[in-house]
Amino acid sequence: MKMTPLLPEPSSYSTIASHLVGSNSFSIGSVRSRTMEHKYRVWRTVFVLLLMEIQVLRRLYETEHVFHYSPSARMHIVGYLTGLFYYTAAPISLASSCLPEATDYLQGQIAEFIVKGRARTPDLVIDYSSLLKPLLKLGWCQWIGAVIFIWGSLHQIRCHAILGSLREHKDSDEYVIPCGDWFSRVSCPHYLAELVIYLGVLIASGGSDISVWFLFIFVITNLSFAAVQTHRWYLQKFEDYPRSRYAIIPFVL
Repeated sequence: MKMTPLLPEPSSYSTIASHLVGSNSFSIGSVRSRTMEHKYRVWRTVFVLLLMEIQVLRRLYETEHVFHYSPSARMHIVGYLTGLFYYTAAPISLASSCLPEATDYLQGQIAEFIVKGRARTPDLVIDYSSLLKPLLKLGWCQWIGAVIFIWGSLHQIRCHAILGSLREHKDSDEYVIPCGDWFSRVSCPHYLAELVIYLGVLIASGGSDISVWFLFIFVITNLSFAAVQTHRWYLQKFEDYPRSRYAIIPFVL
């Protein structure tokens, strides 16, 4: 039996760019209308995921090249598993509004490959001009969120550099009181900067997705608890530790 495509051959298969900007339909499936609101929502999600990717890659670089961990430093297995879960769940939460569509698109590509075979499947085409144009038409929330994200990232970079310089020799267990940047106000300014970063992500997302709010609340709760524990450790270890410093948020905690 000869299998007949659901759509005319010239327009059956779309590129990633045309799919996202809505100029074509799915490879296999019903033809869906693409409204401006839909396109804006898709590209808002892409923009937020780009911010998240920048954050993750920067943190990976700092872990390998900025921090000098003590030979006796250990991470609890619960914290390790929580980290794995978080960095898996966070991107999924940010993209939750577009997951059904992305799943449909992937299923269509797989079905196309099964029906036509690799030899007759068109090569993947990415139109970079079509991909970048929608980013220039994002709303003010996205750009304000990006500015807050960059502001928090710059402070976190500096705070991590300060922490990394406290132990110049990896084989040493010696530790001193960190000073500079937001350390004059709080004991954990790198955590405070992290809150600022995720506040920027929240604003860039538009604040309408409940999953992003849950992500932000989780970050606040987790880092606040860690900051309180670190603040207590500083007070116990150093008799001359500045008593005017707060744990993570000035005049609050």
